[in-house]
Amino acid sequence: MRWPPKLRLLPLAAALCLSTPFAAAEKQTVVSPDGRTVVAFKAPDASTLGMRQFRFESPEPTDIKSLKAAYPQGTYRFSGKTITGATLTGEAKLSHELPATTTVLAPAPNASNVAARDLKISWRAVKGVASYLVGIKQPESNANFTAQVPASARSFAVPAGFLAPGKKYKVSVGTVTAEGNTSFVEMTFTTAK
Repeated sequence: MRWPPKLRLLPLAAALCLSTPFAAAEKQTVVSPDGRTVVAFKAPDASTLGMRQFRFESPEPTDIKSLKAAYPQGTYRFSGKTITGATLTGEAKLSHELPATTTVLAPAPNASNVAARDLKISWRAVKGVASYLVGIKQPESNANFTAQVPASARSFAVPAGFLAPGKKYKVSVGTVTAEGNTSFVEMTFTTAK
């Protein structure tokens, strides 16, 4: 059975997304273009545990050069077996091309007294991107929101009720290539009390 795994490069980590619409997997293996096994997972007891979806990320390296060396561009081979015995195979190409980053226009970085209602996050356009990823996190409450918007978008309206008064938030806006490679910029702001 063939299935389409996803592989993408982020500036600070290599992310590997494996999911199968079939029965849960008993084991999964990923081999890099240079022949190294980069993922080898086996359920200890397939009668009680299987895998449907994984998201692996490498540790954050100190520079992009070491990340590219650890995860060379090219074709990665995926294989696995479901708990019902079906064989899974697939391939995904990893590119080292990263998109240019954007600039967040609003709210301003480190802004305070930002209205907790009707907030729009806006950014500068970047040529050649397929989409943008917009993320908002509030660490104290563990609130986290992520949305993917089309390349034509220049702003995102934060859903009503998501922001609380007097809290610090981290915003990230990622530029995404057609291959899924993403470059992020991050900033913080604090809502008015």
